[in-house]
Amino acid sequence: MTSSSPTGGGPGRPSPLAPEIADRLKRSADGLLPAIAQQYDTGEVLMLGWMDDEALHRTLTTGRCTYWSRSRREYWVKGDTSGHFQWVKSVALDCDADTVLVKVDQVGAACHTGTRTCFDTDVLLAEGSEDSEGSGAAEDAAGTDASGADQ
Repeated sequence: MTSSSPTGGGPGRPSPLAPEIADRLKRSADGLLPAIAQQYDTGEVLMLGWMDDEALHRTLTTGRCTYWSRSRREYWVKGDTSGHFQWVKSVALDCDADTVLVKVDQVGAACHTGTRTCFDTDVLLAEGSEDSEGSGAAEDAAGTDASGADQ
């Protein structure tokens, strides 16, 4: 389903998303939230998409992930074109209410390139590599770890 919605129509437009959810969201300047899709039973991170209020509403009410395409400027439901569906198991906001985590049952490839996940072809640092073990690479000049917390 790749269409603009008469009730939504794109970021910043009115949506039937529940006000108690909509009022909490911290959106980008273009009205969007990053939405991380994760395989519900394995924890595998599958992809990142973008949602506005309408896309989130559709995701919550249909049981299928709906995203806003920034390039095509329209909604798209994962699987309608590819057959690689994302069946929603749960939806959560992060602690700042600026990112959505959608746990899904992914059928087929999640990535538009045809791979299972969007994060498996360009690994910058692999688990168990020398750089990831005790090299101090995660520590910056200020003495903080990669999360920004003081050590």
